[in-house]
Formats: sequence, structure tokens, C-alpha cells
Amino acid sequence: MDVRSDHFATEAEARAEIEAAGYFALTAAFEPAKTEDHWHDFDSMLFVLEGELTVTDATTGERCVCGPGTRILAKAGVLHREEHTGYEAVVGLSVEPAKLTQPIDKPPPVRLATRGDGR
Repeated sequence: MDVRSDHFATEAEARAEIEAAGYFALTAAFEPAKTEDHWHDFDSMLFVLEGELTVTDATTGERCVCGPGTRILAKAGVLHREEHTGYEAVVGLSVEPAKLTQPIDKPPPVRLATRGDGR
């Protein structure tokens, strides 16, 4: 994940960057949430307009607090979790929204236990 604070000032700037990348832009208000570890099967760009979002990379444990002006770039497959009391953002999706697979938040892959002899 690539997180940059103070990256943009207006919604128009965020939308222009999303469109320049060839992504689909939408503005959304997110209700308060605390998610479990999950991943997405699409690349995304998220531009925080209002509120605050904490994103934790589940692999490294790196935690980022993202307020207005923050841009988050995430490649498909990044395992992460989110916590917030509600925020508004412009989201850029590499996939047309109508073609997103469900659920959008995919559970972590299941790891099979190995026997003591490594098999």
C-alpha cells in the first residue's frame, strides 16, 4: 500500500487523478466500521475527503491513520483491515463498479496445516 498525506486539496483533483489512471471514480460515505483482515480482487485508489480512516497492512502490521487530503493506492490482493467512525472519500476502481465480484471484502486465504513431518 502506498499512503500519502496532503496529496490533494479538492474532490475535483482526486477525480482528475483517478480518471487519468483510467479508473472508475465514485464518491461514497462510509458508515462506522471495524473490519477483519480482508483483500480485494481489484486495484484501487482512495482519496479521503472528510473524517479519518485507519488502515493496517495485515502482513507487515504497518498502521496508517488517514485524514482529509490522504491518498491510498492499493494493489489487488493486499491483505488489510480498516477501522473508522465514518468517512467520505472518492474511490477509484480498476474495475467497472457493476462488474465487481461479491463479496467485495474477500476473506484471507485458508492455510492448510501441515503434519509434523512437513507433509
